[in-house]
Parts: sequence; C-alpha cells; structure tokens
Amino acid sequence: MKIGVILDSRANANELAELGRLAEKNGLGSIWTSSLLDSRDPFINFSIAAANTEKIRLGPIAVNPYDIHPVRITTSLLTLNEMCQGRAHIVIGGGGEALEALGIEPKRRVGAVKECVQIIKGASPDTPLNYQGSLYQVKGYHPFWVEADAPKVYVGANMPQMLTMSAREADGIMLSDLTPPLIREAIQTAQQGLATRAVPKEDFGFNNFFAWHVYQDKDEGVKEARQWLALRGLFRRWVITTFLSDQDYDLIESKFSAFFNALAQRTHVIEGVPDRILDQLVDNLTFTGHVSDIDHVIDRLQEFKAAGLTEIALRLYQKPAESIRLIGAKVVPALA
Repeated sequence: MKIGVILDSRANANELAELGRLAEKNGLGSIWTSSLLDSRDPFINFSIAAANTEKIRLGPIAVNPYDIHPVRITTSLLTLNEMCQGRAHIVIGGGGEALEALGIEPKRRVGAVKECVQIIKGASPDTPLNYQGSLYQVKGYHPFWVEADAPKVYVGANMPQMLTMSAREADGIMLSDLTPPLIREAIQTAQQGLATRAVPKEDFGFNNFFAWHVYQDKDEGVKEARQWLALRGLFRRWVITTFLSDQDYDLIESKFSAFFNALAQRTHVIEGVPDRILDQLVDNLTFTGHVSDIDHVIDRLQEFKAAGLTEIALRLYQKPAESIRLIGAKVVPALA
C-alpha cells in the first residue's frame, strides 16, 4: 500500500516544496493539499514543489466543478502536470465548504463530477475536444502544448452511485474517514463499476483520507484529534454507528454545534459530549497516540490494506516534518 500525506492548504509554496522534498526523501508516494475557500490556490502553490522533486506525485483535493468550470480545472491540472513532468494528480469532488459560502447548490452531483472527469480525461494535444454533456459543453478545447504523461484523476466518493460511476470513469477513488469494514464494502460496490469499463484498468487506485495525530506527546495528539473531530465524518450516522450506538449518535448529532465551536476556537473541549464517546471517535476515525504506539498504528494500517486499499492519504496537522520522518522510517517499510 502506497503512503501519501495531505499537507496544510494554507502553507505557502516554499513550505510545500520543503515538505515535498522531505516526503520524497522518506519514501512517500504522494503529497496532497486541499482546495478550500480561504486556502492558497492549490495548483499554483505546488509549482515550487513540482520543480524541486523528482518522483513524488502531487496535486489538490477535492476540486469541484461548481465553482470552477471543468475546462479551467483541466488547464490548471495540465499546467501543474507539465511542471512536474507527469506526476500530477487530482481528486474531483461534488461538494465542499466553499459552495455554501458562495451560495452555490451542488445539483446533480454524480452527473457533474462524471462530466468533469470526462472533460479532463478527454483533453488531448492531438485532437480538439468537443464535448456535449447534460451540464457542461466544450467546443474546440485543444491543449496542443501538452507533452507529459496524463495526470491521474481520482474522485472523492463514499456512496454507491458516486462509487460505481467513479470506477467506470476515473483512475481512482479517494474515500474519506472510513474504517476497514466500510472500506471493504465501498470497494465491493466500486468493483461493479470497474466490471463495466470499456477498457479494463488493472491499476485503479483505492485511497482513503485519514487523520494522523501521532506525536512524542500523546496528550498533544489526543487534544489535536478532538479539536478536529467536526471534520471526521460526524454527519454520517452510517459511519459512526459501526462503533457507537444509535443513542450515542443521537447525542453527537445534538451537539454538532459544540464540535464546530471547538474547531473554530482551536480547543479540544467539546461541551456536553462524554469522554467515552470522544475517545471512541478518536480511536476509530483517526490514527492518534504516542510514537511508541507506532506498531499498533501499523497493525491498523495493515487492516486498511487487507480491506482493499492500494493507497492511503494521511492528513498531517502540527509538526508535519516530524510526522513525515516517522511515517518514512516506520510506516512506509511496513506497508510496502
């Protein structure tokens, strides 16, 4: 299983380049950064890393076709891909916090993502692209200047329709915050789409976005993990009730505002939610602990691999360089 990391979207280009070189030196396969409302532009921000690395793949997650037209996404991706000589990748998604802020309703998510992927993959230096979709149309798009190998296009997917569509159209799928039993179910669903591809794809990638909070100070990791729980799939009962009861989830749902307040205030204190529940959320939805717990973390990662993942993307928070060194020294060799 290939190991990648997701870096802070607010880091600047020099910081991303430095961490990218470190990740490459430590044997990691990929670096990602999120495309958020208040982040730096993820394509431009990777330009220095693209020019100063040789092997590692790099690109943004999860770009949506609502606030950026698919052709503009394609041009930015192909430009980044040129800079890194064919090592760019991208995750296309059907949502994101920017849409709510911009007042954009993401209608027909599966169809919009599908057409976006088709436009990206249909772009060619050889023949102008004329595309007539239900949502997007393109006439005479011709990036004649492209020379690098095509970038890899993933889709952010968790639910059945998006999973099967993605398996038919994309190069890979990035799940998010799923545990091994749910990963196994998602991959089984995606296999139905893979079986209908016109041309079989043996190297289809199955990835999973998962948070990393493993430090020299375990208490620091636990506090950080709790602070970010609002973004760990709490809106999905079908995820949380695989390890907590429906009654526990009802309580979590009634306290959503407390989770988001903790995130906004940068605190680990989540009012009204018992430690028992918080501990279960942290234990099941993140990799959190002391560096001496790394063997336990690796055992959990082996479960992810056995569930069918070919890749994993570990979201790093504080001390990313320290985390990259630990992952390179311990995790990469164990999961190779």
